[in-house]
Amino acid sequence: MAKPFITETFLLQNKFAEELYFKYAEKQPIIDYHNHLPPAEIAADRKFENISQLWISGDHYKWRAMRTLGINEKYITGNAPDEEKFAAWAKTVPHTLRNPLFHWTQLELKRYFDVDDYLNEASAKDIYANINSKLQQSGYSVQGLLTKMNVEMLCTTEDPIDTLEHHKTLGNGNFGTKVNTAFRPDKAVLIENDTYNDYLAQLEKASGTVINTYNDLKDALLKRLDFFHENGCRISDLGFNQLPFETFTDAEVTAIFEKRRHGGALTVVEADKFKTALLLFLCEEYATRGWVQQFHLGAMRNNNARMHRILGPDTGWDSIGDYMQATTLSRFLDALDSKDKLAKTILYNLNPADNELFATMVGNFNDGSHRGKVQYGSGWWFLDQKDGMIKQLNALSNMGLLSCFVGMLTDSRSFMSFPRHEYFRRVLCNLLGQEMQTGELPQDIEWVGNMVADICYRNASQYFEY
Repeated sequence: MAKPFITETFLLQNKFAEELYFKYAEKQPIIDYHNHLPPAEIAADRKFENISQLWISGDHYKWRAMRTLGINEKYITGNAPDEEKFAAWAKTVPHTLRNPLFHWTQLELKRYFDVDDYLNEASAKDIYANINSKLQQSGYSVQGLLTKMNVEMLCTTEDPIDTLEHHKTLGNGNFGTKVNTAFRPDKAVLIENDTYNDYLAQLEKASGTVINTYNDLKDALLKRLDFFHENGCRISDLGFNQLPFETFTDAEVTAIFEKRRHGGALTVVEADKFKTALLLFLCEEYATRGWVQQFHLGAMRNNNARMHRILGPDTGWDSIGDYMQATTLSRFLDALDSKDKLAKTILYNLNPADNELFATMVGNFNDGSHRGKVQYGSGWWFLDQKDGMIKQLNALSNMGLLSCFVGMLTDSRSFMSFPRHEYFRRVLCNLLGQEMQTGELPQDIEWVGNMVADICYRNASQYFEY
């Protein structure tokens, strides 16, 4: 067997980094305040039949790598047997050197299943059998896996029409991890979508409100906001190319909604007026309720039209977009702040060219009312790897206060993604440890270590007040 890759000092390059990690970061509970985990599987405490279902199904990071290597789609999202899909992924892993997938793969195998062997074609069969055997044991169900990773709180992401039945079940149970939800109203806002009126029919049913006018739409969303709030929701989320901002009148927005409701096509300006109005309305409501709002900006989605038709969204055909962000983002946040209706806010960029832009934008609206009220969010999606994390940490450090940062999240659909918190913590401790060694930071472990503990856990605990 090759020498284990994931050692105690993985990514920790000096004694300062090691002490920061082991004393102040390693044992901190995890608050995963944004992910896309299926709450039904948490509530049912699903026990997976095999590692492919747990680890490969739904993971478009792995799928993109497999496609690049020339693996046929039937072994990715197709109907090949699960063991053959695992073998195809195992074949891919040796080719992922310097891609974060290599680190994540070995770290996840080690932390969940104590597997030190490198995953490759030669080891695939034994590793597959070994892990599948463990998955049938107590402690390896969904709730067991979350407990193993010391997850104190996680927040899934649901549409306003969701019944939250699984969150209710979890709320009435005795699972030690707090499972919350985030309100994601994208489909109610994106009026230009071809399926917009179909979606409103679903919203009508969920809210018990006939939606004929713009005011009806707001009433329906208010009912769903109240319902989510009553069921413990305190976080919202939005995923757009960029935040829109167009000046509007109530009469204009009413007419635009009526036009779309009757099947009319909208101009870009009309759509942006509507989206601006509805988003400002929702964000003011978040502030009134004391919620945290999150904006994920900059993804260019569904680039491959042929594969989107075949497989649908969220299957690995998205990339970084180069949208203009600053002007509309500033005007949108300022419109809320001018009414003192700007909720706690986290901004995430997907284009690394926007790092300093976002890091400085948050400082425009930190008004002293809360510690780190407006946050520059962690490296997201294509940026949640070592280089992306370091660049985000450096931009935040240079332009704001790293000490107030609420730390990492998974943004994942996989129950095996939680070692990414460990990965982030090791990167953070190594970055600080290197600067302690060179004399750029004080060689005071307690001082720097307390900042590490804040970033890894305490800031998020205070910020989200769950």
